[in-house]
Amino acid sequence: MTDLGIHLILFFVVGAIFPLVPLILGYFVRPDLPTPEKDAVYECGEPTIGSSYIQFDLRFYVVALLFVIFDVEVAFFFPWALIFGGATQLADPTLSAETRMALSDRLLDVPTGTMTAETAISTESARLLALTGFADILVFFGVVLVGFAYVWKRGDLDWVRAMMSQAKKAAAAPLPSAVENIPRQPQPV
Repeated sequence: MTDLGIHLILFFVVGAIFPLVPLILGYFVRPDLPTPEKDAVYECGEPTIGSSYIQFDLRFYVVALLFVIFDVEVAFFFPWALIFGGATQLADPTLSAETRMALSDRLLDVPTGTMTAETAISTESARLLALTGFADILVFFGVVLVGFAYVWKRGDLDWVRAMMSQAKKAAAAPLPSAVENIPRQPQPV
């Protein structure tokens, strides 16, 4: 058996042992004191309603989906910032030739010392790259803001949307007057 095969088998054995040992140890050590409250289904603080197949509240799904969407979009800012920062540094006309070559190597992701003074990124090209990058991020950020405004306007960021609509209806309803609540006395005949 090759050295890689031994490492692979060792990896799987250790990967199986690490979760199993605490589970087996806990099975023998933990106390067994069931109560109706402990045996009740707990779903993120939401009381269970209906059959067990329809217990998932869609608010959890919507919030998780929105988090993933906006989190992934924000992750695109980091590579942009790296390129924009390098282009902005290269746009400085007072840079020495050595610094310009080193920054060009780093920005183009080539081995250090590859660029020469003639092949390094010029000040004008770096300025154009920085302005293009800035325009790109403005468009990207605008699209993110439009999506955020849409989600906000739709009410997906309001956690208790049903209760808010009930509160609005209650606020709009006229209050009963105190005269209507007084019981009437029967009139003598």
